[in-house]
Amino acid sequence: MSYFMYDVMGCAVDEPPPETMRQVLDGLANADDEHPDVSLTHESGWCLSAFRSGLLIWENPDDNSEAPGEMREVTREETLRLFGLLAVGDIASVQALPWQR
Repeated sequence: MSYFMYDVMGCAVDEPPPETMRQVLDGLANADDEHPDVSLTHESGWCLSAFRSGLLIWENPDDNSEAPGEMREVTREETLRLFGLLAVGDIASVQALPWQR
């Protein structure tokens, strides 16, 4: 499976290992209004965006049939876990979470 991340400055990182995912997430300490999030996108089109506040947005921009979902106050460790699930293509496990739409 193929996936990539965008760091807080918008630079792409192809198929980062877990430690690099952690470093990209750590970059949220430097988030600002212009660069508020980091994200991981799977080749299926599903994307998980994380914000410094703990907000997560789950969406597939290529498929307008389902509205984006949100979760708030998600811990850093849970965000890393979800990034890992998405990276290996476990869309169903991420989709099954209680996303607010």
